[in-house]
Amino acid sequence: MKMKFIAAFAVACLGAGVAVAAPRVLLFTKTVEFRHQSIPQGIAALAVIGAKRGWQLDATEDAQLFTDADLAKYDVVVWLSTTGDVLNPEQQAAYERYQKSGKGTVAIHAGGADTEHKGWPWYRSLIGAEFLSHPSQQTANIQVLSHYHPATAGLPDRWPHWDEWYNFTALPKDVTVVLALDETSYDPGPDGMVKKFGSHPLAWYHRFGGGRVFYTALGHTVEDFSDPLFLSHITGAIEWAAGAADEPPHSGK
Repeated sequence: MKMKFIAAFAVACLGAGVAVAAPRVLLFTKTVEFRHQSIPQGIAALAVIGAKRGWQLDATEDAQLFTDADLAKYDVVVWLSTTGDVLNPEQQAAYERYQKSGKGTVAIHAGGADTEHKGWPWYRSLIGAEFLSHPSQQTANIQVLSHYHPATAGLPDRWPHWDEWYNFTALPKDVTVVLALDETSYDPGPDGMVKKFGSHPLAWYHRFGGGRVFYTALGHTVEDFSDPLFLSHITGAIEWAAGAADEPPHSGK
């Protein structure tokens, strides 16, 4: 088993001042298709955040860790720009049981929309959308639709940001969208979503299979992982999905 231990387990005061066990986080970065150059920076950034916030964080590319016994050690699995079909059927089944046990999933960039898109429809439902295309990297305005979620509490209403902007095959269903793209602020290419669907969701959360799920399409670039706003975004997502941050009271600001 190839796994790097990064930060020790601790107890911290999170959420509304209540002492809870700090998250036990599995950071999964296996790729079988495109490999994002930002993955090492992502691992390093989350290691620093985890050490500061008392997480137990293990980073791995070894899918053999996806067993009932090993997954039970973690509160949340973070799929950081994984690509392609990274789990075999037995590992997929173990992950379904993990999620149904009330644990959490966070998927970042390709880790959701461009992972397990060929033969595992459950994962597509877990994430909520599938990657279609992206235009050239450029600056766009992100619209923060809710500040109630821990992943968006520290973000401005409008966030100009440079990234690789995913277009999806369809809108996610039965989710709460917290970030959306203003397609008038950049060139979305021929697959722009507003003309087809009326909106361009970028990050969302929902309950699925008994556990919490958060997906953000941000996170393509190396620079993302030194951006305080982006790091605040994914920190809140991880702690919420792990059950170590408060549930948003409702949608809206």
